[in-house]
Amino acid sequence: MYSIAIDGPAGAGKSTIAKALSKKLGFVYIDTGAMYRAVALFFLENGIKESDDERIDKLLADLDISIKYADGEQRVFLNGTDVSDKLRQEEIGKLASKFSALKSVREKLVALQRKLAERENVVMDGRDIGTVVLPNADLKIYLCASSSVRARRRYLELIEKGFDKSTLNEGEIESEIIKRDEADMNREISPLKQADDAYYLDTSDMTLKEVVSKILSMVKEER
Repeated sequence: MYSIAIDGPAGAGKSTIAKALSKKLGFVYIDTGAMYRAVALFFLENGIKESDDERIDKLLADLDISIKYADGEQRVFLNGTDVSDKLRQEEIGKLASKFSALKSVREKLVALQRKLAERENVVMDGRDIGTVVLPNADLKIYLCASSSVRARRRYLELIEKGFDKSTLNEGEIESEIIKRDEADMNREISPLKQADDAYYLDTSDMTLKEVVSKILSMVKEER
């Protein structure tokens, strides 16, 4: 099996690039961020806070997250229910960042992610794929972009989803992104960082086509 690990901060284009890359290669795309968002949704619906250690451990034992594909699109199932359309809410994203710092949550999902990579050729993106989840990945990429560029991308994404422009502020979005970066980089367990053997790629001034082409050339060199 061949595995590609793509890490980087929020808004760097990881998911978009990983999806396009997996399609080009015919690999399975694994969105680990969506898996953590599913956990956050589950805890939110059950009134769980990150300090509820005993309840979290108990609920995790009965938690099942699976990934299926319909018309080439990844769908995330939480205990048998398709929750894909609920996972991009801002509240869920913030909660996912908090819960992903918990050791018990990470252990649960890392085990599942590794099993997926053992069975399929995968492109997996997240924040600790190359450092923790798949330390022996065949190719590791660390994507980044300036906070202003990432805020602009998020702003346009929200508008495309139907959000009212008057309710959005790029400055506030950028501030949230910077806070998210700080939280992810400074958390005690599996902090966001570039793996020693990962290629660094700044996507600030690159198109999707250019980024995918660049990574495809890396795959050819590594293989």
